[in-house]
Amino acid sequence: MKRKSWAEARRRAAAPAPPALKRTRGAASRTAGGEAERRQPPPAGSETCLRIADRLYFAILCQTPKSGAANTHYFCIDDELVYENFYADFGPLNLAMVYRYCCKLNKKLKSYSLIRKKIIHYTGFDQKKQANAAFLIGSYAIIYLRKSPEDVYRLILAGSISYLPFRDASFGTCSFHLTLLDCFHAINKALQYGLLDFSVFDVNEYEHFERAENGDFNWIIPNKFIAFSGPHSRSKIENGYPHHAPEAYFPYFRKHKVTAIIRLNKKLYDAKRFTDAGFEHFDLFFADGSTPSDTIVKTFLNICENAEGVIAVHCKAGLGRTGTLIACYIMKHYRMTAAETIAWIRINRPGSVIGPQQHFLMDKQAELWTEGDIFRAKLKGNCKIAVTRILSRVDDISINDMRNRRTIRKDIELYSDEDETNCVTQGDKLRALKSSRQAKAPTTSPLTWLLAMLVSTLCSIVIWWIVCGSLLPSLLFCLDGLRT
Repeated sequence: MKRKSWAEARRRAAAPAPPALKRTRGAASRTAGGEAERRQPPPAGSETCLRIADRLYFAILCQTPKSGAANTHYFCIDDELVYENFYADFGPLNLAMVYRYCCKLNKKLKSYSLIRKKIIHYTGFDQKKQANAAFLIGSYAIIYLRKSPEDVYRLILAGSISYLPFRDASFGTCSFHLTLLDCFHAINKALQYGLLDFSVFDVNEYEHFERAENGDFNWIIPNKFIAFSGPHSRSKIENGYPHHAPEAYFPYFRKHKVTAIIRLNKKLYDAKRFTDAGFEHFDLFFADGSTPSDTIVKTFLNICENAEGVIAVHCKAGLGRTGTLIACYIMKHYRMTAAETIAWIRINRPGSVIGPQQHFLMDKQAELWTEGDIFRAKLKGNCKIAVTRILSRVDDISINDMRNRRTIRKDIELYSDEDETNCVTQGDKLRALKSSRQAKAPTTSPLTWLLAMLVSTLCSIVIWWIVCGSLLPSLLFCLDGLRT
């Protein structure tokens, strides 16, 4: 008996201690039973197990856990929700994947068969997948559990865990890191400003139109901005990438009240095709992979602030230049930091804002915030003063319109369309990569079809021979089948 007790004590002493769990805002109100449950050790086999909510845990495991445990349910999305990279970029996962993850987790938490089990989202030792898994469960905690970004970040960092920062879609060394906290703040502010609402989010529409063959476009701000890949003079497939003529976008744009198109790249189509269809069209060209001049930024903001409907913005791939200028608008009007803005745009349209454009936005942040504060201060004034100032501003715009256009023309002349026409640019490479990485639906080869027909015909002959005992009906049946 003593030997058994001594062995039991030794086994308990050798057992790993549970990870320290931080108290959430609601921890003070828990009962003694809840406190006892929190002190229970994490499931066996986990390197780290972090408690997110009552029954929800996040774990990093060294091996796949055994299924069928009485009080735990494990699930993993590492090979289900996978980021489609351009170069060395690996996240964050897009908005459709965040939505599907949240639906999956809500279903598990509400399932009657799992009502008494702990739900453990686990990931392996791939650091890139760890970061995306942490992003998903953290986003869920912000959207559905109403936790603050800071609280969520502290929870997933418990136990001295570190996560790889996300990077841009450029080729070469990364010079700008996007952290999980930046992404959490982006999700939180998108909720606050009404930019994110899963109750009206159409995941099938998102996944359909973000594909190259279906238009390659995404909403960045609902009812305000669409970012899309540049149209071509005619619909065709070039280097594996499907180009779309302007007319291909007309039905969707009209349905969703798009009133203005802003082109940032070289002229691959006649703008008259949009204007003849009732859309406004603006050209603000600057070189692929570069940053816009102050004049272009101000003109872009002026166009967007005076547009009555939705604005569709494109460059060549609809990623770098497009994301950069839309980011300027978001920073000015929503007072989001440059990192939060980049995170939100990439969650909606992965690969956006590339290379030096990231540092450009960091440098513009203070200036755009100040401009936004002044803009909002004017709107808060009384109606008479506001109308007077707006009318005065319109007069200034009309008086200086020709001068502004001359300035823009001079800025544009610094870059040449020929530079993009005669060489493969960053946008060309990104479009080719996006098209090639998206898996195409498998098609049946002619040989496979022929073999299937022969097998079907032989089976028919055998069946009719057995049933009718004659070869003639079989031949007639086969001839009729081949004719059909």
